[in-house]
Amino acid sequence: MPVERLVVIGGDAAGMSAAAKVRRTDSQRSITVFERSPHTSYAACGMPYLLGGLIDHHDKLIARTPETFREKYNIEALTSHNVLEIDVPGQSVLVEDLNKKKTFRAYYDQLLIATGADPVFPQLPASDANGIFALSTLASGLQVQHFMERNNPRKAVVVGGGYIGLEMAEALIRNGLQVSLVERGEQVMGTLDPDMGAMVSDALRDIGVTLYLRESLIGYEAASGKVTAVVTDQRTLPADLVIVGLGTRPSTSLAASAGIALGVKGAISVNPRMQTSAPGVWAAGDCAETFHLVGCKPIHIALGTVANKTGTVAGINLSGGYATFPGVVGTAVSKICKYEVARTGLTERESDTLGLCYVTATIKSRTRAGYYPGAGWITVKLAAEKVSGRLLGGQIIGLEGAAKRIDVLATALTAHMTVQQIVDLDLSYAPPFSPVWDPLQTAARQLLAQY
Repeated sequence: MPVERLVVIGGDAAGMSAAAKVRRTDSQRSITVFERSPHTSYAACGMPYLLGGLIDHHDKLIARTPETFREKYNIEALTSHNVLEIDVPGQSVLVEDLNKKKTFRAYYDQLLIATGADPVFPQLPASDANGIFALSTLASGLQVQHFMERNNPRKAVVVGGGYIGLEMAEALIRNGLQVSLVERGEQVMGTLDPDMGAMVSDALRDIGVTLYLRESLIGYEAASGKVTAVVTDQRTLPADLVIVGLGTRPSTSLAASAGIALGVKGAISVNPRMQTSAPGVWAAGDCAETFHLVGCKPIHIALGTVANKTGTVAGINLSGGYATFPGVVGTAVSKICKYEVARTGLTERESDTLGLCYVTATIKSRTRAGYYPGAGWITVKLAAEKVSGRLLGGQIIGLEGAAKRIDVLATALTAHMTVQQIVDLDLSYAPPFSPVWDPLQTAARQLLAQY
């Protein structure tokens, strides 16, 4: 009986989670992974900390190398191999070996698309100049590192006030650069409500980042092939290094060309088992859509946690088992300067879009008992449906010990809990960890008075 062939497109979180899961179940399956970058299973979220000097070598960001997959798991992980085409009727993919500059066709019985997401990089005047970077892969992070080592830039401009933009702004400040940040919105970190985002803006200003809000990128200036300035709709900012952090979009051109159905924001449409519209074809990770458990609608969210989980679900099903991915509540956490920033559920804007009637409450408290050394401030904002009291979302900004409290709210959202049930939770207490009333419950009590 012929050995069944699994082909995986994409060798990072989702793809390798699925491949490893299949191998643990089936020792005979032929598993081949094609990854267009030089690395597999790397922590892309660690790049700002590498560039900021908090991590001393990029090897620490690589969980498993292609050699490890080959020798320990019998998985053929081929880096620098770019898949050009998916032939669904012929059950094959056309692959380019980027090193040897040749193409070949690989056949599959089952195919997993885990192509991730691509950075948004508008083609504007002089956008091809040396010194302009968009971070997406470990290789792109290393390009920034090498550029900084060779060119010793002094003025940097970050375009975009999302997670990667803010983390990179801090990393560049750590390197002694003069840093400006351009954001077309009224605040940085648009995944927060404006009042919470304003705190993050203040934190960036405190470490020396100059913010230009409500300004849009329209192009660049260059000399001798090197970037010299960023041009917005209001000013020209001198720069010898530019980081473009305008977000990502799902990398789905291969799937679309193969006639595979796409969903929200162009992500691949999948069912809870991660099956696509094409027979024998699955998708997982940043290229696939998922379901928002609070908003009750399909969404696209590019996070390593989701990629690993959906990859594992796909791997179980590819192995002949049965698993589903229920969805997400939109939980995210980051460290921006001295502050921990976290959010989950719906923002006010998202609640408005869904037509929900809601109330909010914001409190300021301490991460520990006020008398205990090291107690820092924490701000908690909660939103709940006005009539039912169902929790809709939460946001947290504070000092050490603040952000991971978001996991309590994420759990509450997943369980469809009410604000009263959060007040009633038997949360732990000791002076080194919390006030007698945890800040989450203090915010919940205040919210109860609003409806």
